[in-house]
Amino acid sequence: MVVVVALALTVVVACLALTQGDFPLSVGEVVTALTGGGDPSGQYVVRELRLPRILVGALVGAAFGMSGAVSSAVLRNPLATPDILGVTAGASTAAVAVILLGLSTSVPLAAIGGGVLVALLVAALSWRDGFSGPRLVLVGIGLGAAASASTSYLLVRAEITDAQRAVLWLTGSLNGRGWAEVRPLVVAVVVLTLLAAVLSRSLITLRLGDELARSLGTRVALARAGLVLVAVGLAAAATAAAGPIVFVALVSPQIALRLARTPGPPPVTSAAVGALLVVAADLVGRTAIPMLGGPPAQLPVGAVTAIVGAPVLLALLRRSARGRVR
Repeated sequence: MVVVVALALTVVVACLALTQGDFPLSVGEVVTALTGGGDPSGQYVVRELRLPRILVGALVGAAFGMSGAVSSAVLRNPLATPDILGVTAGASTAAVAVILLGLSTSVPLAAIGGGVLVALLVAALSWRDGFSGPRLVLVGIGLGAAASASTSYLLVRAEITDAQRAVLWLTGSLNGRGWAEVRPLVVAVVVLTLLAAVLSRSLITLRLGDELARSLGTRVALARAGLVLVAVGLAAAATAAAGPIVFVALVSPQIALRLARTPGPPPVTSAAVGALLVVAADLVGRTAIPMLGGPPAQLPVGAVTAIVGAPVLLALLRRSARGRVR
């Protein structure tokens, strides 16, 4: 029921987003443009500018949401998400290096490679007769800080025009996203979601602890590696498509967990909540400043999600500290 409601709300917000912008349209004009009729300018705005942007936002939100749910469930720590573990920071550093140094590799491929590399480093440095949730989080925070420092160094040494392009990408934005970003993102999300479905039984047993999971026939090391690979792949693909949209992977599983009232973060529900969160945040970012009487300007979607996600992170940290005190 939560998934159905979240998807229905996502469709409603998407329909509203199709009508809003510098070229406002009525619902009837949007429907006409989607069916191939009406003014050619309206068709272009709806079908080439707004619709692919909304689809990219929904897919990116779903990927981040499922990634956060899988990683936090496997590592049994609500803070063990790609944002905290440094995966998005590694993807950002690799993408910025390509933008600023003029390398021949494409930005999306570089982002995926950087995210995977940081994930492997986190796994290698935190392994000590098994994985520990707190140790993974601490190592991830450290590597994320190192990646962020590398990104800052690259920005300081770059030309001003290249640095502006890189900073815009680092904020996390759906501006200018089109069908070229939709197609590979659909493939990545579908393939990795199917792989997560194949490993879903292992995800359930890993929540019970390693010893009980082994007694139930789960190959713990192989299952955990596969699920972490799925989570990293989803986060890296989403970052490659829209930049590091922060806190979606952290917030979506926590919202889904409380709405669905399940023992652990449900991946599908988290994906639906993540899609709704990103599409709604992008709509707010596009319309908030003009509605408040300001100049025609847009807030990047990453800025809006940061405003929402920062209090949630502080609340989780406080709750975790209270639990340790007890």
